[in-house]
Amino acid sequence: MTWQQTQTALQQASDRMLLQGIAPGLPPHLIEAAVAIQLDSLPPASKPLASDFLLNVLRPNLIEDKEQTKQRAAQAAQAVEPVVVEIAQGEAIVAAGEAITQADFVLLDGFGLSRRGIHWPGLGLAALLVSLSVGILALVAAYNWQPLRQRDQLLLCLMSLSAPVLALLGGPRYVDLPAIALLTSSFYSPALAIAQVGLLSGLVAFAVGPGSWDYLIANAAGGLLAAALAGRLRCRDDLSLLGVAAGLVQGSTYLIVNLIFSASAGAVIWAVLPGAITYGLSAIAWSVVAMGISPYLERLFDLVTPIRLAELSNPNRPLLKRLALEAPGTFQHTLFVASLAEAAARELHANVELVRAGTLYHDIGKLHDPLGFIENQMGGPNKHDRINDPWKSAQIIKKHVSAGLVMARKYGLPKAIQQFIPEHQGTLLISYFYFQGKHRAEQEGKTLNESDFRYDGPIPQCRETGIVMLADGCEAALRSLKEASPDIALLTVQKIFKARWREGQLADSGLRYEELPKIAEVFVRVWQQFNHQRVPYPKLALEPQPSCPLR
Repeated sequence: MTWQQTQTALQQASDRMLLQGIAPGLPPHLIEAAVAIQLDSLPPASKPLASDFLLNVLRPNLIEDKEQTKQRAAQAAQAVEPVVVEIAQGEAIVAAGEAITQADFVLLDGFGLSRRGIHWPGLGLAALLVSLSVGILALVAAYNWQPLRQRDQLLLCLMSLSAPVLALLGGPRYVDLPAIALLTSSFYSPALAIAQVGLLSGLVAFAVGPGSWDYLIANAAGGLLAAALAGRLRCRDDLSLLGVAAGLVQGSTYLIVNLIFSASAGAVIWAVLPGAITYGLSAIAWSVVAMGISPYLERLFDLVTPIRLAELSNPNRPLLKRLALEAPGTFQHTLFVASLAEAAARELHANVELVRAGTLYHDIGKLHDPLGFIENQMGGPNKHDRINDPWKSAQIIKKHVSAGLVMARKYGLPKAIQQFIPEHQGTLLISYFYFQGKHRAEQEGKTLNESDFRYDGPIPQCRETGIVMLADGCEAALRSLKEASPDIALLTVQKIFKARWREGQLADSGLRYEELPKIAEVFVRVWQQFNHQRVPYPKLALEPQPSCPLR
């Protein structure tokens, strides 16, 4: 009797469930609950067996017919009867001060009373706020960094627009202030990034209105931390740690703000904590995005960051490897010039990373003809003696500037690095071949054109290239002073500096005349470090010694 009852219940339960339909992807616990309800009338002893049987037998039997669904939807839409609302003339649809419902708005709009239009006061206020923000940002940029190029202005505008756009599309929780702060601080300066984050926070608050202060305050806190520190970091590992710190600050600030404004902090903390953790992780995600797109933005907008300059200074870079292999004398000259220039830049608080990278590439043009420069001849015959034409020799020397610019563009060097190639020579005279040419012209009764023996320039346009010009001019003179005293070395350097100053080569560099003695002292100090004395080895120490007899 029990078995027959169970069979009947199984058949009925199966028929009812299949008739109602089982959709694909239905969670197992819902199917188990439905089976338990259908088998509720069975004796307790047979329920587990019957339940296991049904769960193993039942399979989804509903299949979506998309075409039929569309037809039914169209039929349902056509079957909807229009709703007619009768309003008597003079009847009030909504009283002043009352909230306008959707139905009220439809009526008002139907009668042309919704007063759709541009809210000119709000638009004017928005335009005023944006204009003030742009003006403040431009002032901060000019005071704390340098005048912005058009491409810099475009990049800052694009980054700034991303914040209010994301706020309007997805809400304040999706604003990317940490990414904007990290990029602006790395590309330009922390002061500019801090000003940008502060102004954007105000604009986003104006765009989204009240009710989202917890997100905005937390986002601004994470962004300000990234803005203050990113520009001072020199490797991507440190930037990744900064992203984690920004996430912790953003999540913690969100949690604290919500606890402050809640009535019972103890009860709220467990409800808010998951959201705070998620919001903190979003700041880390934005930092990852910023670090990921940073190299592409650097190339696209021709930016030089400390990290990119450090990467360009790696001796394993293709162009520097070529210089070391094909022009080893020039490479050694470059390293000594870099030591002099870097020490002087540090003393004058100039951009040390830019000076180091720019100096390493300032003579790459000598790769066009390495043996045309004496440092690469290694004691062999001088190529210019065989040429015996000072005009042709001067052209070979001058060409290392134009050839260097071609190589720099080919290898994608930033313009800030390219400027070191022509500016380290300025419009200096190639004296050795100039006097040779002058002597020959006098003998042959020809007119000598001095421009044939001068570099084309321009003269140094910033402090960094001016420092490299001075270091390049002093390198050969200091190397030749083997046994000289520091006083003699200082006098030699000062003579070179005075010559550069009298010729006007430093007129546009921003270097002041009173800074030249400091640079001279730094150069002599570096020269002493390279030219330090060693204790001579005793002769016996250099001769092979007899092996000790075994004892």
